[in-house]
Amino acid sequence: MWYFEQYLGKVIELQLSGNVRRIGTLIDFGLDIVVIHDGYRFLYIPLVHVQCLIPNPKYDYTFSSPSEAPMNINNESISFRKILNNAKGSFVELNVTGKLPIHGYVTNVLNNYFVFYSPVYKNLLISFYHLKWLVPYYRNMVPYSLSQHHLPINPSTLSLSRSFEEQLKKLEGKLVILDLGENPGKIGLLEKVEDNVIELVGAEGEKKIWNIQHIKTVHLP
Repeated sequence: MWYFEQYLGKVIELQLSGNVRRIGTLIDFGLDIVVIHDGYRFLYIPLVHVQCLIPNPKYDYTFSSPSEAPMNINNESISFRKILNNAKGSFVELNVTGKLPIHGYVTNVLNNYFVFYSPVYKNLLISFYHLKWLVPYYRNMVPYSLSQHHLPINPSTLSLSRSFEEQLKKLEGKLVILDLGENPGKIGLLEKVEDNVIELVGAEGEKKIWNIQHIKTVHLP
């Protein structure tokens, strides 16, 4: 990881999958995750989405000095899984689709997916591979300025399987929304899960077959 170590404490640009870029001070890194501070927030970014690192990027604003990172792990080397486990019960912002952020908190971390509670979407199943970044909330802040009364901890009542595909199989016969419903073709009855694909029946009875590896999030309406 020599290429990150030499830039600790310096401003870098990260080009991410989905034609997204993020500029900030490099705070920390691990084998599968990197942490930058963009002048306002700490971003925990899985390395699988980092396509390019650019030292000394050109930018026209001044970065404020970062405070202590909110999710240090007892001076141990950080990892994607450790960060997710550390985030349990704390309010965070996630970016999965590259467009809409999701606000809430992690409730369960499984083999290749995690369960996230959002006051908007309720319980979401999110594939590890598609989380682009995680941003911890500042202390005493809550999503949408809701009171704690309106944000009870509501973990999924589903019996959780270890893998994403096994968990989706438990949802056969239920109405589901894939990838936050941005694509109308990803809303429908989950008829079958087999061989790493989903058979989804739309509102007018049309069927579509979706590759599970390209499914980012799943939740029930």
